[in-house]
Amino acid sequence: MNTSKNNNSKSIAQGIYNETTLEDGFYILKFQNETNENQLFKREVSSDYIQFHFCIKGGGSFSFNNGNYRLPILEDTSLLLYNPQRDLPIEVSVQPHSWVLSVLLPIKKFHTLFSSEANYITFLSDENKDRKYYKDAHISPSMAIVLNQLINYNLHPTIKNLYFKGKAYELLSLYFNREEDVDVTQCPFLVDESNVFKIKKAKEIIIHRMVEPPTLQELADEIQLPLNKLKEGFKQIYGDSVFSFLFDYKMEVARQLLATGAHNVNEVGLKVGYSTSSHFIAAFKKKFGTTPKKFVMGLNS
Repeated sequence: MNTSKNNNSKSIAQGIYNETTLEDGFYILKFQNETNENQLFKREVSSDYIQFHFCIKGGGSFSFNNGNYRLPILEDTSLLLYNPQRDLPIEVSVQPHSWVLSVLLPIKKFHTLFSSEANYITFLSDENKDRKYYKDAHISPSMAIVLNQLINYNLHPTIKNLYFKGKAYELLSLYFNREEDVDVTQCPFLVDESNVFKIKKAKEIIIHRMVEPPTLQELADEIQLPLNKLKEGFKQIYGDSVFSFLFDYKMEVARQLLATGAHNVNEVGLKVGYSTSSHFIAAFKKKFGTTPKKFVMGLNS
């Protein structure tokens, strides 16, 4: 298993790959592709590791055995992969405008999280411990909230690692939560699938019209939800307000565009909805703590 710095972000094939080390051997990987072409990301992973992959937006596919075997991953779905018999290097093709987040940790560490309840997790039982395991599953609304918080965050660098570690454990606990134990009364809004569909539609609308987004009332009218339900539902599913989510999304798109080297600062600002470069530069610095020009210089160096 390759080791890395606490926060390693770089441009690979015009996409952004970010890796955060939570503690020794415990990683969060983010594969984000805001280009118009498929992008390929690769990373070595040994047989000692269990892999969790979550597709937050768009889609992609994982390749194994030199491309002879493929596993697709679609929006709002997850993959769990574990094979103690052989290494499973990550080779993921991420579709245009797609986000995939992965959690990697040694199986020994994973065992310690469930030591008293190992029989509940089928592949942790003694008879299965040397067998390969694969599972795909739907991403629940509660998991979607945590995933979006890991993608879109505004944190001081000194607490980012602690925040990410807490969210990673929360994500794993939600992943293995028994469906029959979920108390749906805690969040009745999310039980109504039509409400969830409308909120997801709202997200797509503001993303597609990020240069000239509708007002909150216009958005509520378009998805046919009361304004207060739009605000409440969006916060519950995506963990943020509509326009805070949109700001983070625009900044991520801007970062991707700058990383390609195909656009200057003014062009990128216009593409994400800023009519003046000064406003764009100020927004970018607020989000990433550096100017667009310095960000590009850092990539080139």
